[in-house]
Amino acid sequence: MTDQTPVPPPVKVLGGLTPYLQVDGAIKAAEFYKKAFGAEEVFAYPPDDKGRTMHIHLYVNGSTLMLCDAYPEHGHPHQAAQGYTLQLHLGRDDIDAWWKRAVDAGCEVVTPLQVMFWGDRWGQVKDPFGVGWAMNAPVK
Repeated sequence: MTDQTPVPPPVKVLGGLTPYLQVDGAIKAAEFYKKAFGAEEVFAYPPDDKGRTMHIHLYVNGSTLMLCDAYPEHGHPHQAAQGYTLQLHLGRDDIDAWWKRAVDAGCEVVTPLQVMFWGDRWGQVKDPFGVGWAMNAPVK
């Protein structure tokens, strides 16, 4: 007997390190990331009968971001995001537009965008899924 599961076409993974987030509502998170961070969805497994997906592949700011839902029945219960921040490195002329888009989409400001002690503009937001996103750009 052979497995009849179709094999998806390969999708290029961008960058040398790929964050893989397990969130409560991966499909909704992917839609939010499109709106808030200009993400492009390049692959997604269809949802199961509970609306969960085991894998979504996004491109954000020239890098790959992968998402999935929790599957407690397979030993992967949902855990709230904590102890990390996704950092977006932006151009000095881009950061204000990225910041505005994220906040307008519904991100909560954690640390306002400001010039930091290391000389760059930096700020942090939290998305509705509990994930922290920081933005950093050189000062003009």
